[in-house]
Amino acid sequence: MRIERRQFLAQSARLLSLAALSAALPSTAFSSTALSRTSSYPFSLGVASGSPLATGVVLWTRILPDPLDAESSGSRPYSVQWEIAEDEGFRRIAAKGTAVALPELGHSVHVDAGGLKPDRWYWYRFMLGNAVSPVGRTRTAPAADRIASSLKLAVASCQHWDFGQYAAHRYIAAEAPDLVAFLGDYIYEWGEYALTHPAAPRKRSNESFTLAQYRARYAQYKSDPHLQASHLAAPWIVTWDDHEVSNDYGNDRDERLDPNFMARRAAAYQAFYEHMPIRLPALPEGPQRFAQLRIYDRFEWGRLAQFHLLDDRQYRSYHACQHSERGGSTSVGAACTERTAQERTLLGPVQEQWLYEGFASSKAAWNLVAQQTLMAQCSQVPIEDEDGGRFWNDGWDGYPAARRRLLDSMRKHDLSNPLVLSGDVHTFYAAELRSDFSRSASKDNPVIATELCGTSVTSNSRPQSRTDRYVADNPHIKYGRSDRRGYMMLEVKPKRVSARFQALDDVRLADSGVSTAASFIIEDGRPRLQKA
Repeated sequence: MRIERRQFLAQSARLLSLAALSAALPSTAFSSTALSRTSSYPFSLGVASGSPLATGVVLWTRILPDPLDAESSGSRPYSVQWEIAEDEGFRRIAAKGTAVALPELGHSVHVDAGGLKPDRWYWYRFMLGNAVSPVGRTRTAPAADRIASSLKLAVASCQHWDFGQYAAHRYIAAEAPDLVAFLGDYIYEWGEYALTHPAAPRKRSNESFTLAQYRARYAQYKSDPHLQASHLAAPWIVTWDDHEVSNDYGNDRDERLDPNFMARRAAAYQAFYEHMPIRLPALPEGPQRFAQLRIYDRFEWGRLAQFHLLDDRQYRSYHACQHSERGGSTSVGAACTERTAQERTLLGPVQEQWLYEGFASSKAAWNLVAQQTLMAQCSQVPIEDEDGGRFWNDGWDGYPAARRRLLDSMRKHDLSNPLVLSGDVHTFYAAELRSDFSRSASKDNPVIATELCGTSVTSNSRPQSRTDRYVADNPHIKYGRSDRRGYMMLEVKPKRVSARFQALDDVRLADSGVSTAASFIIEDGRPRLQKA
């Protein structure tokens, strides 16, 4: 399954050895002096861009000669040159400068390139000594007062390295989108399953706990050529889910109920920042300052679309009715009255208020709520069952009062064309959202928003027969497909959104074919799904 990746890395090593710089590292009297070159090609993880504004975009790279050796960049800083141009040949330079790749930040480079023109494509690259990075393509958002004619958007999530090849990213790059939205689980904190005994259940192995381990995990994932190509094709907006840190963690609590979990969270959040094209907000002082990293944000695509990018991990209430000896998720029924408590929150009160203020002020034709997990109620047995249905307490079903507040806020502010984009559950879903899922849609319980949930890039899911039962038991879910891996493609226009669920033929193959599993249309002013 990983043959192509091994071949790629071996071939890269041979090519990089041929391209190794002839000059030795310069000597210096001070260890803090930035170096101007490396002894071998430094851009093994490629380049990326993201967080686009109308006049700027974040450019990213990391200096790491060997993607399988996180220490190969040494312990000294590097002075890295960067350029962004209006043409692929770099004849019309729009901006350029020097950035320092600090070892304290994993030798990552984040350049917030400003002073750019709205709504246009740019090309960018980095240089270190004689080494030149791959050339990335990026773009700025349209001006705030302009309604763009369209936005071509790719949506992906959940890409466990060990469960398949990244053919989905090869196809995303080929789609040439304007923007990629990645909705969490960029890495998984653990490696392959291990069998401790033939009769014992499989256990997760090779788990990350330290900053060095998370850095190595990101480097492994980013060595993939198809993932690099997807980053080269367009700017990304990104959020995280649980596996960038720890399975099913919530707030400051993980599955192990580890009293030192916040140190682990700080390491994981720092590694996320070091490997993503995002802006770094102000952080508090202290050794665990990255534990408070804010990721939720808002991005405007002129007057056509506004993205409300959420974080449903860092600020949430603890899982309802957790086992006394461990954290994490479980399935709960009517006996778990904690689940429906009105004060429970998935986003935290500050983020909730920020979101509702954004709903109130939005002037966009389409409002895209980009977040981690399925928002539609998905009872695992009919709610008419004597147990009142069973619900997974890690997603929005574990926080129904918070979900209702969010949907009611959309209705209260008469939010224009709300469309929820989701991931996490490794399943294609298309659903219609209303405040009360226990009642049919009606005048006093209308469909408020539409939801499109993407399957995983590689990560495993449940049998299709079980998903068919979920769809049958939850009539507001209009489509479900869990037996295929892939991504979503959306075309946002002023009067309608067209969506395709793109499904791989075989996730184990880097050259897998792809086909459209389902297509939907959402019309302006009508939050209902139409099959295309």
